[in-house]
Amino acid sequence: MKEISYVVYQEGEYYVAQCLNVDVSSFGETIDEAISNLKEAVELYDEC
Repeated sequence: MKEISYVVYQEGEYYVAQCLNVDVSSFGETIDEAISNLKEAVELYDEC
């Protein structure tokens, strides 16, 4: 997988991870979960 740049911020009770390379974001209950979900979402995006 290629290297991605992202930001993480809290929105309510969830953490949102937003990729800066492509228009993809994801969320989770923890920062680590949000980042892991984002990596999976970017991989799926790259498959399209």
